[in-house]
Amino acid sequence: MRKPERFRHFLNYFTTHFPEPKTELHYGNPYELIVAVVLSAQCTDKRVNQIMPALLEQFPTPAHLALASAEEIFPFIRSVSYPNNKAKHLAGLGRLLVEEFNSEVPSTIEELQRLPGVGRKTANVIVSVIYNQPAMAVDTHVFRVSHRLGLVTQKATTPLAVEKELVRYIPEKLIPKAHHWLILHGRYVCVARTPKCGICPLKDFCKYYASHFGKPSAADLDPATTVEI
Repeated sequence: MRKPERFRHFLNYFTTHFPEPKTELHYGNPYELIVAVVLSAQCTDKRVNQIMPALLEQFPTPAHLALASAEEIFPFIRSVSYPNNKAKHLAGLGRLLVEEFNSEVPSTIEELQRLPGVGRKTANVIVSVIYNQPAMAVDTHVFRVSHRLGLVTQKATTPLAVEKELVRYIPEKLIPKAHHWLILHGRYVCVARTPKCGICPLKDFCKYYASHFGKPSAADLDPATTVEI
């Protein structure tokens, strides 16, 4: 199966069965989202959602965060991964938002990457979710699922290479949604260690399934045996 056909199957399935995907991070405005995304690096959304209410009660705006030290932020985020580094990042992020961006979260990837703790992936999430720009954030789930499905080549060995291959074949208006489709499919079905191929609705065009189990039978493709995110 050629790559354009794989993309067609992928997009057809999710636009039909999951047309309006959303991030699982809880947020009420761009500031809350960027804080949550910084905290979510190598950490689960569930854990971040648990700590965000107390953190935001103490630091509800960029101005409040700008006045805080890393030591003051740390107790509120100590249960996430790498809390020391993230406390420093948030303190610096708050200050830069106030000093350079009038307490507004920037809308460009270049400006966002100036903020402490914000790399290309985080910047892509922000412009995609908040500003609905055609940006593809590549985390471990997107990287894994896009390779297993055969949406990207084995030569795409970096997140940036995967990003470039994906956006080449996905219509711009669907890129923000495709980001969530790939993440959620990787989080709940195409998991890292033991992918749930038996219940995967994408097995008919999945390279990983074909290489491990062969061509799926009619029974394998019975909708009753599949699950949706």
